[in-house]
Amino acid sequence: MSRAVVPAGTHPVDGADAALEADVVVRRGAFRLDAALRAPHGAVTAVMGPSGAGKSTLLAALAGDVRLSSGSIRLPDGTVITRRRHLPASRRGVVLLGQDPRLFPHLSVRDNVAFGLAVRGTRKDVARRAADEWLWRVGLSGSGDHRPRELSGGQQQRVALARALAVTPRLLLLDEPLTSLDAETAADIRAVLHDQLSSTRTTALIVTHDAFDAAALARRVVVIERGAVTQEGAVRDVLEAPATGFVAAVAGLNRVHGVADGGAWRADGVDGDVRLAAASAAEVPDGAGLVAVFRPADVRVERAAEDTWTGALRLAREEPRPVGRWLARVVRLEPTPGGARVHTSRPDVVAEVTAAQLAALELAPGDPVRLALEPEDVRLLPAG
Repeated sequence: MSRAVVPAGTHPVDGADAALEADVVVRRGAFRLDAALRAPHGAVTAVMGPSGAGKSTLLAALAGDVRLSSGSIRLPDGTVITRRRHLPASRRGVVLLGQDPRLFPHLSVRDNVAFGLAVRGTRKDVARRAADEWLWRVGLSGSGDHRPRELSGGQQQRVALARALAVTPRLLLLDEPLTSLDAETAADIRAVLHDQLSSTRTTALIVTHDAFDAAALARRVVVIERGAVTQEGAVRDVLEAPATGFVAAVAGLNRVHGVADGGAWRADGVDGDVRLAAASAAEVPDGAGLVAVFRPADVRVERAAEDTWTGALRLAREEPRPVGRWLARVVRLEPTPGGARVHTSRPDVVAEVTAAQLAALELAPGDPVRLALEPEDVRLLPAG
């Protein structure tokens, strides 16, 4: 028997705590989205996945812009939507905010924010006063008389957020609202989102590719790949125990497939088997699929004693082969702000080194290197 940590971050929200319960099936040509999720009351849930996974289709179905092929949606007020009981977007109390603020260019900023309130029957003077209050809350006090074209992209996104929150939506859907903004503006909008969603206790879903946004804004995360949910749970649990290669890449972790073998993880290497151990684990049968998860920064890199592959392999075969030590080939070097990521093969592992270490190692693609990893830095998870 071998041992592996039981994967975390796979538990759905309890039904009693769910503001939104959705079992969304949408067919578009050859693509099929079949995703079930629950979102807790008054909290933000991040939706992550690679491009083309179905994230925007999911939000469009929840908002009412796309009709369900099958399945159902229960909104926070208890309204149930199915293919036969379709409810138009205008009657759902759901607001979808994307990368484009979609402000009315002929209206003032104040009237843009007041528009949704006026449509819902609020008196014009009351709606305009509420709009000024919301503009103050998003940091745009005094800008009410301006036209959208007079504002920066980040300021327009703040106006769009104020307009969305002013109508007290049952559910707020954010489709990558920070993608088109520069880093400084995105940081400002992220802070505004965090403050306003927290203070208003708005139930929200935010589609993002960024693990930082998920960690900074959301309590839970749902991962969608190829039209299906592949992992969900608390953001920290999911990022610490990625169930797929996509999640591992987002979290900045290595996730390497192998098998359980005599209390360790084993995979094929350039000079024979590579074996890794973990500090604590749960039992998994020998031969069962096993995934090793570890940080690139925890992988130690040394030049091989011989620069040629013939010499490096000869020495590797003559020397003892301890657990957590192996010979690998450099595939490529990727610059980082403080050094480089060293991509190696057999098995495919990424290591991080500082600029000083990189200069001392004098590495190039094709070079043999020795890698080392301690048990306390490894998590072993059952494959799948």
